[in-house]
Amino acid sequence: MTVPTLLVLDADPPPRLGRLTGRARIVHTDETGLAARLPDADVLLVWDFTSHAVARAWPGEGPRPRWVHTASAGVDHLMCPALAASDTVVTNARGVFDQPIAEYVAALVLAMAKDLPRTWELQQKREWRHRESMRLAGTRACVVGSGPIGRAIARTLKSLGVTAAIVGRTPRTGIHGPDDLDRLLSRADWVIAAAPLTDATRGMFDLRRFGVMQPSARFVNVGRGPLVDEDALAEALSKRWIAGAAVDVLTHEPLAPNSPLWQVPGLLVSPHMSGDTVGWREELGAQFVELYERWAAGRPLVNVVDKSRGYVPGH
Repeated sequence: MTVPTLLVLDADPPPRLGRLTGRARIVHTDETGLAARLPDADVLLVWDFTSHAVARAWPGEGPRPRWVHTASAGVDHLMCPALAASDTVVTNARGVFDQPIAEYVAALVLAMAKDLPRTWELQQKREWRHRESMRLAGTRACVVGSGPIGRAIARTLKSLGVTAAIVGRTPRTGIHGPDDLDRLLSRADWVIAAAPLTDATRGMFDLRRFGVMQPSARFVNVGRGPLVDEDALAEALSKRWIAGAAVDVLTHEPLAPNSPLWQVPGLLVSPHMSGDTVGWREELGAQFVELYERWAAGRPLVNVVDKSRGYVPGH
């Protein structure tokens, strides 16, 4: 019996795959060796989910992996026309990051409502300045993205007394469609971007959309960086079209030290960490091993991405 070849596009620390000993021939590679090794692989694990090497190295013709798994929720970094057109199955890490990201969003919302960044700044100056803060209960949120992450964000905000409306690609029970987006944005105190990056969502938060929002609104992006026109966001904050923003994902990561985004008034920048809680890498590794066992046994895979849409369809 031939043992399948599992190719791992590495990142540090590497995944723990001890349970697959003897059940897979595990080959590790970095970006430079990926193209040469892809034709010999049955399965590709994209452990380095910040890399765009798969899209560059994917073979157009001939042998290629039958299954690609990325240890991330987003798949835009590996999609290319040849992969999308192939019969290769693509899966993602759906389910691992939902609640951690929801908690992070709730923390950002609370921090902005209670003016905690300003409190910290004043403490550094040893300045005692009494202020009033915002009552969170009774405010409205518009969550853009109806996948598990968006739904977890809505549930978590609702537990804080926030009325949360979710906007997805198509309207269905409990989910608004794109035609409702501007109306919901105009009424929202909190706008949360948690959508996948597709041709339809790229740059969706532009100058016009920030102009639709209330002057008191705050914006949070935990989806993908290119969902946002970052120049437009900076302009909206500088001109006080909106009251504040927090971004955990950016178009170019890491953010360069000389980027003007570091100093935009009212903007909180974090380094793509909203889903990364203690033990997250072990959870990602365990999820892949369980998927591999399903694949090796001939059972249907879960978390299968619709390659034409760029995400796992909802149920």
